[in-house]
Amino acid sequence: METSQSVRPGITSRWAILALLALGVLISFVDRTSISSTLADGKFIRHFALTDVDRGWINAAFFWSYGAFQVPMGWVADRFGVKWPYAISFGLWCAATALMGAVTALASLVVMRLIIGMAEAIVIPASYRWIRNNFDERQNGLAVGLLAMGNKFGPALGAPVGAWFIVHYSWQVMFVATGLIGLFWLAPWLLLVRNDMPSRAGLAKASRDARSVSLASILASPVVWGGMITNFCYGYFTFYCMTWMPAYLVEQRNLSISRSGLFTFFSFAGIAIVAALAGWAADRIIAKGGDPILVRKAFTITGFVGGCTVLLGAYAHSLETALFWNVLSLSLLGFTTANNLVLSRLTLIPKQAIGLVTGVQQVATSLAGGVAASLSGWLLHVGGSYDLPMKMILVFLLIGALATAFLFRPEWAPKVSDVQGELRGA
Repeated sequence: METSQSVRPGITSRWAILALLALGVLISFVDRTSISSTLADGKFIRHFALTDVDRGWINAAFFWSYGAFQVPMGWVADRFGVKWPYAISFGLWCAATALMGAVTALASLVVMRLIIGMAEAIVIPASYRWIRNNFDERQNGLAVGLLAMGNKFGPALGAPVGAWFIVHYSWQVMFVATGLIGLFWLAPWLLLVRNDMPSRAGLAKASRDARSVSLASILASPVVWGGMITNFCYGYFTFYCMTWMPAYLVEQRNLSISRSGLFTFFSFAGIAIVAALAGWAADRIIAKGGDPILVRKAFTITGFVGGCTVLLGAYAHSLETALFWNVLSLSLLGFTTANNLVLSRLTLIPKQAIGLVTGVQQVATSLAGGVAASLSGWLLHVGGSYDLPMKMILVFLLIGALATAFLFRPEWAPKVSDVQGELRGA
């Protein structure tokens, strides 16, 4: 039986499912970032005889498979709906996370990380597909901001929760617990979300709709490339904080693993709250007649510039000042979060290509994770401190601000072709 994607659930149900999507994103980020605490744990490092470069590659392994499967998962979401592809992938990555607690060799650890990356690639394309089907421009900022709270509170909770399990039990127990607990999410997802798997006729229509915006048109669009650049630059900073911040706080600022997890929580809680508030504020301005593109561009550029204050933390002489700028810089980046995502994946993108465009842009986001994890490890090895990795963050934030200013123009959006007309003329 087909359930049309054009029929929206009720208001209460819509927001409940959005909350569930945000929780799913949160769980995915807990599962992908909990390893950052183990990479600051001496027992874990000695167990696998890890170098700084090895730690960078372990962090990066997730992002390579995550990036490789973004476009295929976007294609799946556009054609086969959200409910079942998401549910199947969710169960797979939770199982792989739990199995990481049983591995005894570095190669097995990397394989599990690759599987988690592959399965989690469904999360963002499917989430944006669902939001686009159920919210409009005046609600998109808040909807995406709330979704973004999940991917910020995920690492915010992942670091201290991981640290707590490591301190009180072991890194093995941490992986098993975080993997298995996440599976409880599947029950409400299967009960609340309408089956949107299309029938044969619906699948043919979805395929026609998707073909009306070709991959060539997508890749030829400066808007899409602008989104790839801004998502990479934004992601470079956030993924650096996910993968290296606990180690930075332990090794350069001499905090315990537990305290490093606490301040990592404050940083990501800050960006999560600011993201939701900035998305809501932009929605209010737009609802009162503001131009959606100009409003969201202004918020996005403000966030990129605000994030540049991270360098003040790198050169701070006191621990308190360093921690203040670490938390504030990532929090200010929250002005960018929802508004950049709405611009690059919803406002300027044809509805029928949301999943595919999101998948394409997520390749850049994933690449940012892999580059941030591995390049930061190499820069740390070369420079002997975290100053060089933080200078690289500054460079990418400035590039992101410039790309936002010049590339997000409606006339440069992907073009929609008349597939029906082409078929009739064939």
